[in-house]
Amino acid sequence: MTTGDPARTRPRLKREWAPSPAAFRQFLTWLDGGIDSTGERYLEMRRRLEDYFSRKRCQSPDNLADEVLNRVARRLEEEGAIPDPPARYCYIVARFVFLESLRSAERHRTELPRDYSRPDDAPDDRLECLEKCLSGLPANDRDLILHYYPDDQRARGEGRRELAARLSMTANALAIRACRIRGRLEQCVGECIRRG
Repeated sequence: MTTGDPARTRPRLKREWAPSPAAFRQFLTWLDGGIDSTGERYLEMRRRLEDYFSRKRCQSPDNLADEVLNRVARRLEEEGAIPDPPARYCYIVARFVFLESLRSAERHRTELPRDYSRPDDAPDDRLECLEKCLSGLPANDRDLILHYYPDDQRARGEGRRELAARLSMTANALAIRACRIRGRLEQCVGECIRRG
C-alpha cells in the first residue's frame, strides 16, 4: 500500500465537490499521461471502474465509478500531482469506495427509521432538491442528463448512442458533457440539502 493511501490522507472528502473546468482538464491530462486522447482514457477508466463495481455486485456501478473519478480529480487538484500511475491509483480509491458502499448498504439494512415523517430520514428531501436543481438547468442540459441516465439501465447504452447521434456529438464528448452537468447537479443538491 502506498503512503498516498486516499482513505488515510483524505478521510472526509466533500460529497458535493464537483471539478471546475480547470480541475477537470488537469484530471484528463493526468489520465492521458500528458498526451491528449480527447477523453478516450477518461471513458475507458470509467468503463473499467463500472465493470469493477459490477463484478462486485454493487447496486449503482456508474455512480460509484463517478465517485471514484471525482475523488481522484479532487486529490489531484489539491495536491497538484499523484505519484502513482493513474489506473493503479483509481483502483486504490475504488477499493475504498467499494468498502464504504458495503458499510452504507449494511447501515441501511440495519438502521430503519422509526418515524418516516422525520425530514432527516426521508429521501423525499433529496428528491425535492434534485427536482429543484434539475428545473434550474438550461433546458438542453436538463434534457441531456435525463436521457443520459434513463430509469431502465438495460436501455442505457443504446439510448446514449442515439442521444449522441441526435446531438451530433461523439460518445466521448457526450460523456464529458454529462459528467460536468452531473457535477453541477450534485453540488446544487448538496447545497439545497444543507440549506434545508
